[in-house]
Amino acid sequence: MARHLIDPAYRPFVFFVAVILGLVLVDIGEGNILTSATAFSSLQYFSTFGLVALGLGLTMLIGEFDLSVGGLFGLGGCVAVLTGNENAWVGIACALATGLGFGLIQGLIITGFRLGSVAVTLGGLLTANGLAYVLTLNKTITFDDIDLALALNEPIATVFSIRSIVALAFFAIAIVIFSTMRVGRDLIATGSDRRAAMVSGVGVDKILIASFALSASISALGGALLSYGLASASPAGLADVLVPAIAAAILGGVSLAGGVGTPFGLAVGVLTLSVLRSGLNALGVPPFVNSIASGTILFAVAIIDAPYLARQLRSLGSRLRGA
Repeated sequence: MARHLIDPAYRPFVFFVAVILGLVLVDIGEGNILTSATAFSSLQYFSTFGLVALGLGLTMLIGEFDLSVGGLFGLGGCVAVLTGNENAWVGIACALATGLGFGLIQGLIITGFRLGSVAVTLGGLLTANGLAYVLTLNKTITFDDIDLALALNEPIATVFSIRSIVALAFFAIAIVIFSTMRVGRDLIATGSDRRAAMVSGVGVDKILIASFALSASISALGGALLSYGLASASPAGLADVLVPAIAAAILGGVSLAGGVGTPFGLAVGVLTLSVLRSGLNALGVPPFVNSIASGTILFAVAIIDAPYLARQLRSLGSRLRGA
Protein backbone atom coordinates (compact mmCIF):
# COMPACT_ATOMS: atom_id res chain seq x y z
CA MET A 1 0.00 0.00 0.00
CA ALA A 2 1.32 3.43 -0.93
CA ARG A 3 2.70 5.44 1.97
CA HIS A 4 2.06 8.84 0.39
CA LEU A 5 -0.91 10.71 -1.00
CA ILE A 6 1.11 11.36 -4.17
CA ASP A 7 3.79 8.98 -5.37
CA PRO A 8 7.17 10.78 -5.00
CA ALA A 9 7.96 9.80 -8.59
CA TYR A 10 5.01 11.89 -9.85
CA ARG A 11 5.09 14.64 -7.24
CA PRO A 12 7.50 16.97 -9.11
CA PHE A 13 5.23 17.00 -12.16
CA VAL A 14 2.09 17.61 -10.08
CA PHE A 15 3.64 20.67 -8.43
CA PHE A 16 5.11 21.91 -11.73
CA VAL A 17 1.67 21.89 -13.36
CA ALA A 18 0.06 23.37 -10.24
CA VAL A 19 2.54 26.29 -10.15
CA ILE A 20 1.98 27.11 -13.82
CA LEU A 21 -1.81 26.91 -13.48
CA GLY A 22 -1.72 29.06 -10.34
CA LEU A 23 0.37 31.74 -12.03
CA VAL A 24 -1.83 31.71 -15.14
CA LEU A 25 -5.00 32.04 -13.05
CA VAL A 26 -3.58 35.01 -11.14
CA ASP A 27 -2.50 36.58 -14.44
CA ILE A 28 -5.79 36.14 -16.32
CA GLY A 29 -6.23 38.98 -18.79
CA GLU A 30 -2.74 40.41 -18.29
CA GLY A 31 -0.59 38.15 -20.48
CA ASN A 32 2.56 38.32 -18.35
CA ILE A 33 3.14 34.62 -17.70
CA LEU A 34 2.89 32.66 -20.95
CA THR A 35 5.53 34.67 -22.78
CA SER A 36 8.97 33.97 -24.21
CA ALA A 37 10.45 36.53 -21.82
CA THR A 38 9.15 34.61 -18.80
CA ALA A 39 10.39 31.33 -20.29
CA PHE A 40 13.85 32.83 -20.85
CA SER A 41 13.92 34.23 -17.33
CA SER A 42 12.88 30.85 -15.90
CA LEU A 43 15.71 29.06 -17.68
CA GLN A 44 18.17 31.70 -16.49
CA TYR A 45 17.10 30.95 -12.92
CA PHE A 46 17.43 27.25 -13.78
CA SER A 47 21.02 27.80 -14.88
CA THR A 48 21.82 29.80 -11.75
CA PHE A 49 21.13 27.15 -9.11
CA GLY A 50 20.42 24.06 -11.23
CA LEU A 51 23.94 22.61 -11.10
CA VAL A 52 24.11 23.17 -7.33
CA ALA A 53 20.79 21.34 -6.93
CA LEU A 54 22.01 18.51 -9.14
CA GLY A 55 25.18 18.06 -7.10
CA LEU A 56 23.31 18.25 -3.80
CA GLY A 57 20.63 15.88 -5.08
CA LEU A 58 23.20 13.24 -6.04
CA THR A 59 24.55 13.18 -2.48
CA MET A 60 21.00 13.06 -1.09
CA LEU A 61 20.30 10.01 -3.24
CA ILE A 62 23.01 8.09 -1.38
CA GLY A 63 21.67 9.19 1.99
CA GLU A 64 24.19 12.00 2.55
CA PHE A 65 23.99 15.80 2.44
CA ASP A 66 26.57 18.13 0.88
CA LEU A 67 26.26 21.55 2.49
CA SER A 68 29.53 22.67 0.93
CA VAL A 69 27.95 23.17 -2.51
CA GLY A 70 26.90 26.71 -1.54
CA GLY A 71 30.44 27.68 -0.61
CA LEU A 72 31.99 26.00 -3.65
CA PHE A 73 29.56 27.81 -5.93
CA GLY A 74 30.96 31.13 -4.69
CA LEU A 75 34.56 29.95 -4.50
CA GLY A 76 34.37 28.50 -8.01
CA GLY A 77 33.22 31.85 -9.35
CA CYS A 78 36.02 33.72 -7.61
CA VAL A 79 38.68 31.26 -8.78
CA ALA A 80 37.40 31.37 -12.36
CA VAL A 81 37.50 35.17 -12.54
CA LEU A 82 40.91 35.41 -10.85
CA THR A 83 42.51 32.88 -13.20
CA GLY A 84 40.45 33.30 -16.37
CA ASN A 85 40.96 36.88 -17.49
CA GLU A 86 43.63 35.85 -19.99
CA ASN A 87 41.90 32.62 -21.02
CA ALA A 88 38.37 31.81 -19.87
CA TRP A 89 38.94 28.06 -20.31
CA VAL A 90 41.82 28.21 -17.85
CA GLY A 91 39.47 29.80 -15.32
CA ILE A 92 36.87 27.07 -15.89
CA ALA A 93 39.54 24.38 -15.47
CA CYS A 94 40.80 25.96 -12.24
CA ALA A 95 37.26 26.21 -10.85
CA LEU A 96 36.60 22.56 -11.69
CA ALA A 97 39.91 21.50 -10.15
CA THR A 98 39.09 23.45 -6.98
CA GLY A 99 35.69 21.76 -6.71
CA LEU A 100 37.14 18.35 -7.48
CA GLY A 101 39.82 18.73 -4.82
CA PHE A 102 37.30 19.83 -2.20
CA GLY A 103 34.92 17.02 -3.06
CA LEU A 104 37.59 14.33 -2.99
CA ILE A 105 38.94 15.50 0.36
CA GLN A 106 35.46 15.58 1.88
CA GLY A 107 34.58 12.17 0.45
CA LEU A 108 37.81 10.63 1.73
CA ILE A 109 37.30 12.10 5.21
CA ILE A 110 33.72 10.84 5.37
CA THR A 111 34.57 7.32 4.22
CA GLY A 112 37.95 7.07 5.95
CA PHE A 113 36.78 8.16 9.39
CA ARG A 114 33.12 7.09 9.05
CA LEU A 115 31.92 10.59 9.81
CA GLY A 116 28.56 12.20 9.12
CA SER A 117 28.45 14.20 5.92
CA VAL A 118 26.61 17.17 7.46
CA ALA A 119 29.40 17.98 9.91
CA VAL A 120 32.16 17.46 7.34
CA THR A 121 30.51 19.46 4.56
CA LEU A 122 29.52 22.24 6.95
CA GLY A 123 33.24 22.57 7.55
CA GLY A 124 33.73 22.54 3.79
CA LEU A 125 31.14 25.29 3.37
CA LEU A 126 32.82 27.53 5.93
CA THR A 127 36.29 26.79 4.54
CA ALA A 128 35.22 27.55 0.96
CA ASN A 129 33.58 30.80 2.05
CA GLY A 130 36.71 31.78 3.97
CA LEU A 131 39.00 31.01 1.04
CA ALA A 132 36.82 33.12 -1.26
CA TYR A 133 37.25 36.09 1.08
CA VAL A 134 41.01 35.51 1.26
CA LEU A 135 41.49 35.16 -2.50
CA THR A 136 39.49 38.29 -3.29
CA LEU A 137 40.69 40.33 -0.29
CA ASN A 138 36.99 40.77 0.50
CA LYS A 139 36.45 42.80 -2.66
CA THR A 140 34.44 42.45 -5.84
CA ILE A 141 36.71 41.35 -8.68
CA THR A 142 35.91 41.99 -12.34
CA PHE A 143 36.03 39.75 -15.38
CA ASP A 144 37.49 41.63 -18.33
CA ASP A 145 36.00 39.65 -21.23
CA ILE A 146 32.75 41.59 -21.59
CA ASP A 147 32.02 39.97 -24.97
CA LEU A 148 32.00 36.53 -23.36
CA ALA A 149 29.87 37.79 -20.48
CA LEU A 150 27.27 39.09 -22.93
CA ALA A 151 27.43 35.93 -25.05
CA LEU A 152 26.74 33.67 -22.07
CA ASN A 153 23.41 35.43 -21.49
CA GLU A 154 22.49 36.15 -25.09
CA PRO A 155 19.11 34.60 -26.03
CA ILE A 156 19.34 31.53 -28.24
CA ALA A 157 16.14 30.43 -29.99
CA THR A 158 14.39 33.08 -27.86
CA VAL A 159 14.27 31.16 -24.57
CA PHE A 160 17.72 29.61 -24.11
CA SER A 161 21.20 30.92 -23.36
CA ILE A 162 24.62 29.29 -23.24
CA ARG A 163 24.37 29.08 -19.45
CA SER A 164 20.96 27.43 -19.50
CA ILE A 165 22.00 25.04 -22.27
CA VAL A 166 25.02 23.94 -20.21
CA ALA A 167 22.83 23.32 -17.16
CA LEU A 168 20.26 21.41 -19.20
CA ALA A 169 23.03 19.36 -20.82
CA PHE A 170 24.39 18.28 -17.43
CA PHE A 171 20.91 17.20 -16.34
CA ALA A 172 20.43 15.33 -19.62
CA ILE A 173 23.73 13.48 -19.14
CA ALA A 174 22.79 12.64 -15.54
CA ILE A 175 19.38 11.35 -16.65
CA VAL A 176 20.88 9.12 -19.35
CA ILE A 177 23.58 7.72 -17.05
CA PHE A 178 21.12 7.19 -14.21
CA SER A 179 18.59 5.35 -16.37
CA THR A 180 20.90 3.26 -18.56
CA MET A 181 24.01 2.43 -16.53
CA ARG A 182 24.65 0.40 -13.41
CA VAL A 183 25.86 3.43 -11.49
CA GLY A 184 22.27 4.67 -11.24
CA ARG A 185 21.18 1.45 -9.56
CA ASP A 186 24.24 1.57 -7.32
CA LEU A 187 23.35 5.08 -6.16
CA ILE A 188 19.83 4.01 -5.22
CA ALA A 189 21.10 0.84 -3.55
CA THR A 190 23.63 2.80 -1.51
CA GLY A 191 20.99 5.24 -0.34
CA SER A 192 18.37 2.58 0.36
CA ASP A 193 20.40 0.11 2.42
CA ARG A 194 24.15 0.59 2.58
CA ARG A 195 24.88 -2.75 4.21
CA ALA A 196 22.80 -4.67 1.69
CA ALA A 197 24.47 -2.74 -1.12
CA MET A 198 27.91 -3.77 0.13
CA VAL A 199 26.81 -7.41 0.35
CA SER A 200 25.56 -7.28 -3.24
CA GLY A 201 28.94 -6.04 -4.46
CA VAL A 202 28.40 -2.28 -4.69
CA GLY A 203 31.56 -0.27 -4.03
CA VAL A 204 29.85 1.96 -1.48
CA ASP A 205 32.95 3.96 -0.53
CA LYS A 206 33.76 4.62 -4.19
CA ILE A 207 30.18 5.75 -4.79
CA LEU A 208 30.38 8.11 -1.82
CA ILE A 209 33.70 9.64 -2.84
CA ALA A 210 32.67 10.00 -6.50
CA SER A 211 29.35 11.59 -5.53
CA PHE A 212 30.97 14.25 -3.36
CA ALA A 213 33.66 14.91 -5.98
CA LEU A 214 31.04 15.36 -8.70
CA SER A 215 28.79 17.44 -6.46
CA ALA A 216 31.56 19.89 -5.59
CA SER A 217 32.88 20.06 -9.17
CA ILE A 218 29.62 20.92 -10.90
CA SER A 219 28.72 23.40 -8.15
CA ALA A 220 32.02 25.20 -8.73
CA LEU A 221 31.34 25.13 -12.48
CA GLY A 222 27.93 26.71 -11.92
CA GLY A 223 29.53 29.51 -9.93
CA ALA A 224 32.17 30.04 -12.61
CA LEU A 225 29.59 30.35 -15.38
CA LEU A 226 27.44 32.77 -13.38
CA SER A 227 30.45 34.94 -12.47
CA TYR A 228 31.54 35.04 -16.10
CA GLY A 229 27.99 35.99 -17.06
CA LEU A 230 27.94 38.77 -14.46
CA ALA A 231 31.48 39.85 -15.44
CA SER A 232 32.37 39.90 -11.75
CA ALA A 233 32.68 37.80 -8.61
CA SER A 234 32.62 38.53 -4.91
CA PRO A 235 32.90 36.28 -1.85
CA ALA A 236 29.40 37.21 -0.68
CA GLY A 237 27.61 37.79 -3.97
CA LEU A 238 26.83 34.15 -4.75
CA ALA A 239 25.84 32.97 -1.29
CA ASP A 240 22.09 32.58 -1.75
CA VAL A 241 21.92 29.40 -3.84
CA LEU A 242 22.01 26.73 -1.12
CA VAL A 243 18.44 27.15 0.15
CA PRO A 244 16.87 27.14 -3.36
CA ALA A 245 18.94 24.08 -4.23
CA ILE A 246 17.73 22.22 -1.15
CA ALA A 247 14.13 23.25 -1.85
CA ALA A 248 14.41 22.13 -5.47
CA ALA A 249 15.82 18.75 -4.48
CA ILE A 250 13.00 18.11 -2.00
CA LEU A 251 10.38 19.36 -4.44
CA GLY A 252 11.98 17.15 -7.11
CA GLY A 253 11.17 14.00 -5.14
CA VAL A 254 14.61 13.33 -3.65
CA SER A 255 14.26 11.89 -0.15
CA LEU A 256 16.31 13.23 2.73
CA ALA A 257 16.62 9.62 3.89
CA GLY A 258 18.24 8.57 0.60
CA GLY A 259 17.40 5.94 -2.00
CA VAL A 260 14.49 7.84 -3.58
CA GLY A 261 14.57 10.23 -6.50
CA THR A 262 15.88 10.67 -10.04
CA PRO A 263 17.82 13.38 -11.90
CA PHE A 264 14.75 13.91 -14.09
CA GLY A 265 12.53 14.61 -11.09
CA LEU A 266 15.24 16.85 -9.70
CA ALA A 267 15.32 18.83 -12.96
CA VAL A 268 11.54 19.30 -12.76
CA GLY A 269 11.91 20.49 -9.16
CA VAL A 270 14.49 23.09 -10.19
CA LEU A 271 12.32 24.17 -13.11
CA THR A 272 9.27 24.50 -10.84
CA LEU A 273 11.03 26.92 -8.49
CA SER A 274 12.52 28.75 -11.47
CA VAL A 275 9.10 29.22 -13.08
CA LEU A 276 7.69 30.35 -9.73
CA ARG A 277 10.41 32.99 -9.29
CA SER A 278 10.18 34.23 -12.86
CA GLY A 279 6.39 34.25 -12.83
CA LEU A 280 6.15 36.21 -9.59
CA ASN A 281 8.68 38.72 -10.94
CA ALA A 282 6.58 39.07 -14.08
CA LEU A 283 3.54 39.76 -11.90
CA GLY A 284 5.48 42.55 -10.19
CA VAL A 285 5.04 41.27 -6.63
CA PRO A 286 7.53 42.20 -3.86
CA PRO A 287 10.55 39.87 -3.51
CA PHE A 288 9.43 38.53 -0.13
CA VAL A 289 6.35 36.98 -1.78
CA ASN A 290 8.65 34.53 -3.57
CA SER A 291 10.00 33.28 -0.24
CA ILE A 292 6.48 32.90 1.13
CA ALA A 293 5.29 31.05 -1.98
CA SER A 294 8.32 28.72 -2.00
CA GLY A 295 7.86 28.01 1.70
CA THR A 296 4.17 27.26 1.20
CA ILE A 297 4.99 24.75 -1.53
CA LEU A 298 7.52 23.00 0.70
CA PHE A 299 4.96 22.86 3.51
CA ALA A 300 2.56 21.27 1.05
CA VAL A 301 5.21 18.70 0.08
CA ALA A 302 5.82 17.84 3.73
CA ILE A 303 2.10 17.42 4.41
CA ILE A 304 1.52 15.31 1.31
CA ASP A 305 4.51 13.14 2.23
CA ALA A 306 3.18 12.44 5.73
CA PRO A 307 2.40 8.70 5.96
CA TYR A 308 0.00 9.24 8.88
CA LEU A 309 -2.11 11.69 6.86
CA ALA A 310 -2.20 9.31 3.91
CA ARG A 311 -3.38 6.44 6.15
CA GLN A 312 -6.07 8.60 7.75
CA LEU A 313 -7.43 9.82 4.43
CA ARG A 314 -7.48 6.30 2.99
CA SER A 315 -9.25 5.07 6.11
CA LEU A 316 -11.80 7.87 5.82
CA GLY A 317 -12.35 7.02 2.17
CA SER A 318 -12.93 3.37 3.01
CA ARG A 319 -15.46 4.27 5.70
CA LEU A 320 -17.34 6.59 3.36
CA ARG A 321 -17.50 3.94 0.64
CA GLY A 322 -18.77 1.40 3.17
CA ALA A 323 -21.40 3.72 4.59
